[in-house]
Amino acid sequence: MPDPDSPVYVISVAAELAGMHAQTLRQYDRLGIVTPSRTRGGGRRYSYRDIQRLREVQRLSQEEGVSLAGISRIIELQNQVDRLRSRVADLQHQVQQSPHQPRVFAAGPDGQIVALRPGERARRQAPGRSLVVWRPPRQSRSS
Repeated sequence: MPDPDSPVYVISVAAELAGMHAQTLRQYDRLGIVTPSRTRGGGRRYSYRDIQRLREVQRLSQEEGVSLAGISRIIELQNQVDRLRSRVADLQHQVQQSPHQPRVFAAGPDGQIVALRPGERARRQAPGRSLVVWRPPRQSRSS
């Protein structure tokens, strides 16, 4: 079996493997739900991972009753979770590289987590961009 991300299947084969009509695959491509690779001539080439995603889209649509907009959002959120997991793995790897050295992490100006060297301070954000959490004072129960 080829690499799961290798774009090897033409649209007719991908449609058959996913149990869909080729026109449905074209619609999903237009909507950005499943975006296959393209050949120099513009032909679509699907990977095994694309076909798995097509099957999941079909399941969500037919069995769960999720709209295409909902499916698109689910896929977007799944991609975001995958990116976050990758970032966590990168940070864990950084920590494991020097387990005896204290590590300090801070939120960078763009919101990303950055590792600081010992003694280094995080850059302050521009005024007015800070987050302040306010909690109301506790009321006494004497009433």
